[in-house]
Amino acid sequence: MKKKLSHINNTGKAEMVDVSEKEITTRTAEAYAEVKVSKEIFNAIKNNTVKKGDVLSIAKFAGIQAAKKTSELIPLCHNIFISKVDIELKLNQKKSSVEITSFAKTTAQTGIEMEAFTAVSAAALTVYDMCKVIDKAMVIGEIKLRSKSGGKSGDYFY
Repeated sequence: MKKKLSHINNTGKAEMVDVSEKEITTRTAEAYAEVKVSKEIFNAIKNNTVKKGDVLSIAKFAGIQAAKKTSELIPLCHNIFISKVDIELKLNQKKSSVEITSFAKTTAQTGIEMEAFTAVSAAALTVYDMCKVIDKAMVIGEIKLRSKSGGKSGDYFY
């Protein structure tokens, strides 16, 4: 059985999905991103000596702010009430990277995965922006959905 794409109308054009008939449920999502950095940047972040300031704190707030703007950035994404967004940034010395995890929660008729993705993406871009003066050879990668819960499609774990 062929699965119907939900963002395509009968004429093949993209459209915003009508979620008005969907059940309101509590929904959560957790996303992950990684920024690989040089040893020099890693040590500057770790020792809080980056000239622009505290990279991890500023990236955290950038991610929270971005999550709240998701529907303004992603054209077909609904504007939903966000109950909670949290972002954790950790330094991984073995991989010389910054690991970013976001958690987002809502009680709504549609999911909150895009808000979780937007949060880690903006946080990763902020790490890059704050550290690019030291070395531009950072790599933003490994952005993925780690889990989601709620809604018609149920739970998902990467």
